[in-house]
Amino acid sequence: MAVTALMSAVGLVVDDRVLVGAPVWAKPFKFSVSFVAYCPSLAWMLSFLPRGRRVGWWAGTVVALAGLVEMVIITGQAARGKRSHFNHETPFDEALYNTMAVTVVILWTATLVVAVLLLRARIADRASAWAMRSGIVLALAGAAVGFLMTRPAPGQRRGVSKVVGAHSVGVPDGGPSMPLTGWSTTGGDLRIPHFVGMHALQLLPTLVMVLTVLAPRFDRLADDRVRLRLVLLASGAYAAAFALVLWRALRGQPLTHPDGATLGAAGLILPAVTLGTYGSLRGAVRTPSPYRSRNSLQRR
Repeated sequence: MAVTALMSAVGLVVDDRVLVGAPVWAKPFKFSVSFVAYCPSLAWMLSFLPRGRRVGWWAGTVVALAGLVEMVIITGQAARGKRSHFNHETPFDEALYNTMAVTVVILWTATLVVAVLLLRARIADRASAWAMRSGIVLALAGAAVGFLMTRPAPGQRRGVSKVVGAHSVGVPDGGPSMPLTGWSTTGGDLRIPHFVGMHALQLLPTLVMVLTVLAPRFDRLADDRVRLRLVLLASGAYAAAFALVLWRALRGQPLTHPDGATLGAAGLILPAVTLGTYGSLRGAVRTPSPYRSRNSLQRR
């Protein structure tokens, strides 16, 4: 995937073709970069399994192979200047798209197997355990948003239209969009909750790493119960943010122009997170940090 990302980046520079309002190599570049983040994260989580390692190995291998098949099709269609997703223009294009649909289901199911293993696993550090569990469940929810994109958009008919399915809601694909991401600025875009959900797989475990690094400097964070509460709070906040962007996308609302309902919902989430953070830290037991005690002894 790293090699594909590099090849696609070169394609973005040397190939000026445009497809559905975006550079033809933008999709393989974004997908390959996403897989570069997704696969190592999943592999790292599998290393924590005390049991079921063989099942986890097979599930991870299936994810890798399914991702490889999907990227071969996406890259090949980009080279041809054709759409990879929602393409029913010719029997060959339709066969490629249907193959991708099968690989996505297989990839999602294999990730679900890993999620079940993590939910059942006994991991010593509870904050890390719940960061991984929450991250992979949210990633599954984010990936499942892709299935909503396969529904016929207004004016499309299965078996008749050359394109069946869309990223955008309320507007056609390929309209005005945000730089870099390509997300619609005039209507809803299901790629936003898809992105937000899937990258919980990296962001929530990263939070645990940050808390662990800060623990030697802050006594409250040295308490593993505090770190657990903060991770659970972050997981809940992340789930609420995911639900909010999904709700907006389904209502045809662009990310750049929030309406009153969206601002009201965000206005409920932010104070709840603030109060939850304060409560989590206030409830800590003020005990000397083992890191600080060790440093103090060394100075003496």
